[in-house]
Amino acid sequence: MHVLQLGPYPPPEGGINRNILAIREELLRAGHRCSIIATSRSTKITPEPDVYHPSSPAGLLRLLRSIDSDVVHLHIGGDITNRVMGLVLGCALFGRGKKVLSVHSGGYPTSKKGLSARRNSIRGSIFRRFDKIIAVNPNIAEVFDRYGVEPDRVRVVYPYVHRIPDSSVEVPNALRTFVDAHHPSLLTVGLLEPEYDLFMQIDAMEKVLADFPNAGLMIVGSGSLENDLRIAIASKPYKDRILLAGDVEHRVTLHLLNDADILLRTTLFDGDAISVREALFLGTPVIATDNGMRPDGVHLIPMHDAAAIVDEIKKLAKHTTMKSTPAKDDMKNVEEVIKLYGS
Repeated sequence: MHVLQLGPYPPPEGGINRNILAIREELLRAGHRCSIIATSRSTKITPEPDVYHPSSPAGLLRLLRSIDSDVVHLHIGGDITNRVMGLVLGCALFGRGKKVLSVHSGGYPTSKKGLSARRNSIRGSIFRRFDKIIAVNPNIAEVFDRYGVEPDRVRVVYPYVHRIPDSSVEVPNALRTFVDAHHPSLLTVGLLEPEYDLFMQIDAMEKVLADFPNAGLMIVGSGSLENDLRIAIASKPYKDRILLAGDVEHRVTLHLLNDADILLRTTLFDGDAISVREALFLGTPVIATDNGMRPDGVHLIPMHDAAAIVDEIKKLAKHTTMKSTPAKDDMKNVEEVIKLYGS
């Protein structure tokens, strides 16, 4: 079986591309072939077999029409704009083989377009062209019901896999030194974009340090706010307690998630964040903005509430417990996707 996946390809690292790579890894392990077309610009392109980085929408469509595959699997997330819907339509019309769509946008059900979903809409007619639609949570599945997609073509499959950190992977010395030197060691993983409310985290460190003078915050990721964040950090008298780590390979990020005392996930718009699931699997406490779809075990705070995040950090830092590393990886979600290809 040859599966062609379309979606963002790292770097930068993100939840969708982690799902894409996990599916590819499992396909290759099972003796299948998997090609990937990047649908967004990667910050660094390294030539790899069966990985394509088209420079334009026309180039993407040419690849889509020329690659002979048994399954075409498109991954979309974030704000599903009309431009994104153009890509969805292109895959439905020109992809070769069974058409599968994964919708990773946890915020779509509450967006204007999601709330107005109707069978007799242009979007509904486009979505119904797919053989299978994977919704990453039940709320998204309900939207496709209103778009008129037959229930047996919609499957709820969570986008995360659970992995234990690879002991053969070394954490760069600068990151390891920072984690070891601070307690509580706070970590945030995501894009450096406005919806992640990172300036609030930076400001909140002042009050955290008042009670825990050895605390440290590491921010992993890249994005449009990188320079502004560096300026904001440099302006603080506690600038040495905050590390803007940039892009970090996922296999290293797993070690950071495992070693952190607390993961922070403050967002203004968010779905079912994979980093939250990974941290919980590894036994790392999570403080996250309440978006109505967080898994059990997360310490919830209101959106953009600096006082609440400080209070939760202080509570957790006073009651840290020993963590036990899980015995093995859990790949059941990816295995379910691959079974769906053949159904």
